[in-house]
Amino acid sequence: MTATDPALTALSQGWCALSLLHGRIEAHIERALEGEHGLSMREFSLLDVLSRQHNGPGGHLQMKQVADAVVLSQSATTRLVTRLEDRGLLTRYLCDTDRRGIYTDVTEAGLALLSEARPTNDAALREALDEAAKNPQLAPLVRVVEELHAPVG
Repeated sequence: MTATDPALTALSQGWCALSLLHGRIEAHIERALEGEHGLSMREFSLLDVLSRQHNGPGGHLQMKQVADAVVLSQSATTRLVTRLEDRGLLTRYLCDTDRRGIYTDVTEAGLALLSEARPTNDAALREALDEAAKNPQLAPLVRVVEELHAPVG
């Protein structure tokens, strides 16, 4: 295959379309969450991921798992956790069984903000998808997103 191979060009165009769709959706949701709730999309995602933890076996996520879930480096995730902790939306504490482990939980204030922001997130996602569906290049990708119902592992 060469750089001008039609298969590579098509693959590249598909990737560009997917990247464009992602960027448009992310920007639309970001504006809505920031404007109505003072939350970035990453902050919303972090609160959402951490709100799904539980106290049973395997219920608390390690920072690496949290970082993977919000698609950030561990250091960026730690800074994000610190910002939300400073705002009173998260709390950290040492693991009872392993003093090296640190757990992060969403506070009541964080859960309340997440609950208020979730409809904004969902509406902004719907709006962004509806707008993208008007673009013939993006419409097939929108259909695929709408058909996905499996949880992301």
